[in-house]
Amino acid sequence: MTNTNSFDVKNDRNLTMLVDFYELTMGNGYFNKGLEDKIAYFDMFFRRVPDGGGYCIMAGVEQLIEYLSTLKFTDDDIKYLKSKHTFSEEFLNYLKNFKFSCDVWAVPEGNPVFPNEPLVTVRGPVIQAQFIETMILLTINHQTLIATKANRISRAANGRPVMEFGSRRAQGYDGAIYGARASIIGGCSSTACTISDKMFNIPAVGTMAHSWVQLYDSEYEAFKSWAEIYPDNCTLLIDTYNVIKSGIPNAIKVFDEVLKPMGKRPSGVRIDSGDITYLTKKCRKMLDAAGYEDCKIVISNSLDEYIIRDVLEQGACIDSFGVGERLITAKSEPVFGGVYKLSAVEKDGEIIPKIKISENDEKITNPGFKKLVRIFDKDSHMAIADLLTINNEVIDEKEELEIFDPVHTWKRKKITNFYTKDLQVPIFEKGKLVYTSPTVMEIKDFAKKETEKLWPEVLRFENPHTYYVDLSYDLWTLKQNLLHKYSTIYK
Repeated sequence: MTNTNSFDVKNDRNLTMLVDFYELTMGNGYFNKGLEDKIAYFDMFFRRVPDGGGYCIMAGVEQLIEYLSTLKFTDDDIKYLKSKHTFSEEFLNYLKNFKFSCDVWAVPEGNPVFPNEPLVTVRGPVIQAQFIETMILLTINHQTLIATKANRISRAANGRPVMEFGSRRAQGYDGAIYGARASIIGGCSSTACTISDKMFNIPAVGTMAHSWVQLYDSEYEAFKSWAEIYPDNCTLLIDTYNVIKSGIPNAIKVFDEVLKPMGKRPSGVRIDSGDITYLTKKCRKMLDAAGYEDCKIVISNSLDEYIIRDVLEQGACIDSFGVGERLITAKSEPVFGGVYKLSAVEKDGEIIPKIKISENDEKITNPGFKKLVRIFDKDSHMAIADLLTINNEVIDEKEELEIFDPVHTWKRKKITNFYTKDLQVPIFEKGKLVYTSPTVMEIKDFAKKETEKLWPEVLRFENPHTYYVDLSYDLWTLKQNLLHKYSTIYK
């Protein structure tokens, strides 16, 4: 179940007006043209995986739920909008009595997701479906970006815990709070962000800063005081002065003189600078020689998946990592390019597919009300491909299924002995919440399990194998017919 503390913090402010202004001007236009009840379908999707990767990790649905569950226009909001002299009195009255009534489907958090497949689909009155565009994109884009980066970093650590240390470098406090949440979903073991622990019940950790060591007359006194206060969880920061000549010898001396007489064992030492491979090898030898083979070595300092992979390949002796700015900001590629596009409208009870055409092939949208299906091998349970179909299509798992690349259509594959899973699930039905969010730790476990269903070739950091998102024959034909239609009209 969702930790209700998160709602307490969120509800201190009303985010209904966190919209792009054009969503309001279009809403006003729809209303004044009598289109307020026109039913529209929108898809939120992305076109490219950051960092040249092969997959992303879905995140942010719980915060989207919070937003959609609390949509309301306050008197101050209406007063502000009236001051813009842009909106009709009738439209402002509509907003004053606003009640969310859309259907929303989403891919649950933790699922691996791929370009050009709908992560969120909205069906409802066009004013409402258009109005929520910004917050859908903001929420899903940010957390999916950070969860994806965290997953890459955690996989590079090869089973070693990764702690998220980035709050002070995040883009604002929401970036820190929700970035910490997303990092746990992606695979991090804990966070330094205390409020995220309070809100989402995720492990918060932390020891000391260099200022603790500097405050004392000597490094030894600083370590001794810390060990006396925290004998059961004593981790010492050993790079304030000199790791090999000062830090590690003083740490061992304190372990011997303070912890050992108490019958306690040290938890670890942390290094925040210098040559990671060289220093950790030397520290490991010194700790082992002193009888502290179980003392962990923790490394921080501007790490990412590439540095972690490289130092481990070089034989660095590291037990866990603290990763900050390059995780919480996704520094190597800090933008997740999700978009929100109209895909269909209803007319006289019939779904009319819509398409956006562009000179850039990758910007041509997939039309219609669609269903997203993941195909698994029945024996290995590994993911084979994703398939977009028209919503009412049925895949017969007892029959052979042929899938094909929607652009290079000669690339085809016949599949037998498979099963399918619908990736999107209902979140709201006619404005009523019908979905219960798992806890963050449950989502983390789910993400790990689902990522393990991707072939290693897809998980590569460089030049990953393309995981195909194909179109069913019916959907592909629908798209080609629309392309032909509009190319004929506007030739």
